[in-house]
Amino acid sequence: MSPLAELVVGVVVLVGLFGAVVQIYPGSLLVLAAVVTWAVVTGGTVGWTVAIVAVVAVAAAGIGKYLYAGRYLKAAGVPNRTLLVGGVVGVVGFFVVPVIGLPLGFVLGVYLSEWQRRRQASEAWRATLAALRATGWTILIELGGALLATGAWVIGLLVT
Repeated sequence: MSPLAELVVGVVVLVGLFGAVVQIYPGSLLVLAAVVTWAVVTGGTVGWTVAIVAVVAVAAAGIGKYLYAGRYLKAAGVPNRTLLVGGVVGVVGFFVVPVIGLPLGFVLGVYLSEWQRRRQASEAWRATLAALRATGWTILIELGGALLATGAWVIGLLVT
């Protein structure tokens, strides 16, 4: 692969890593697409090894984040309906208040849904904090998978 093409792959990987943190677009899938594209073009043992490592890392992180978040929220007593309401209000908030509306809307939606369900402000806030913690962990898990894929790509670059 030409140095310019590798630079483009690097830029896409950086954009993907940013997306894994901000959660506005599927960042880890962007990282995976860039790394696998590099691997296929590069070919050989190194290229295919990097592709396999990247796919396994991103897939494991994708599965792991949902399993962990679901178990954590179930233990905290937060139902799926609450997360759905939080997500919908978050999307509306994204368009009402650009940039920060998504997280603000999510928090507001989870809080209001839990307040309506439990009729107690302290319990609603406890559930909201649990949802925020679970969301934070899912972001870290996804970022970890994307970073492992990125690390495999960097090692592949150094070897080739």
